[in-house]
Amino acid sequence: MPSATDRIDFGPPRDEGAIRSLGLALLVHAALIAALTWGVNWKRSDRSVAFEAELWSSTPQEAAPKLVEAPPPPPPPPEPAPKVQEVKPPTPNIDIALEQEKKRKLLAQQAQAEKELKLKQEQAKLKAAQETKQAEAKKQQQQTQANAAAQEAQRQQNIARALGLAGATGGETAKGTAQKSGAPSASYGGKVRARVKPNIVFTEDIAGNPSAEVEVRTALDGTIMSQRLVKSSGNKAWDDAVVKAIIRTETMPRDVDGRVPTLMILEFRPKD
Repeated sequence: MPSATDRIDFGPPRDEGAIRSLGLALLVHAALIAALTWGVNWKRSDRSVAFEAELWSSTPQEAAPKLVEAPPPPPPPPEPAPKVQEVKPPTPNIDIALEQEKKRKLLAQQAQAEKELKLKQEQAKLKAAQETKQAEAKKQQQQTQANAAAQEAQRQQNIARALGLAGATGGETAKGTAQKSGAPSASYGGKVRARVKPNIVFTEDIAGNPSAEVEVRTALDGTIMSQRLVKSSGNKAWDDAVVKAIIRTETMPRDVDGRVPTLMILEFRPKD
C-alpha cells in the first residue's frame, strides 16, 4: 500500500504563482471598487473643473505689494430716542374747589327755595279761588231759596186772600185764612189718612216706624193747592212716597160740618 510520502512525490508540482495571482486579483478588485466609488462621487460633484497654472517669467520681476483693504468704518452710534417731556396736570387748589362747591350748593338751595315758594303761592291762589267760588255758589243758593220762599209765601197769601176774604167771619185783628174759626173734628184726621194712604207706593223694608210730616194747603172746596215736607222721617224714599201720595190725592175730604181746613199738617208712618 503506497504511503502519503509516495503520493507527494508523484503528485503535480506546487504552483508558486497562486499567491501572486491572489494578490493581483485583490488589487484589481480594490481598483474596481475605487473606480466605481469615484464615478459616483464625480456625478454628484460640481461639473465645473478647476484648473491651476503657474506662470513663470523668463525675466525676474519683483512682486507688487499686497493690497491691504482698509477696515470698514465703524457704524454710527444709534441716535437716542427723543425724550418725551412729561406734562404734569396742574395741582388743583383745594380751597378754590371747596369754595366753588359751596357756591354751587347755595345756588341749588336758592333755586329749590324759589321753586317751593312759587308752588305754595300757586296752591294758595287755587285754594282762595275755590273758596271764593264755593262761597259765591252758596250765597247764590241761599238767595235762590230765599226768593223761592218769598214767592211761595206771596202766592199763599194771594190764594188765601182770594178764597177766604169773601166769606170771612173773623174780626178785624184776625190773621187766619178760613171763613170761620174752628178746629177740625176728632174724626177728620182718620178721613184724611184714609183718603191719602191708598195712594202711597212704598215697598221697601224700613227700620222702625219713622214719621214724615207734610204741610198741606187746600182751597175751600178741598182741592190741594200745595204740599211741603216740614219734617223728614230720615228715610228719603218714605218722604218722597208720602209727598207723591198727597199729590195723587188731589182733593181732601170735607169735615162733619162740610168744611175743609185750608191749612193742615199731616203725619204719616209706614207701619201705622
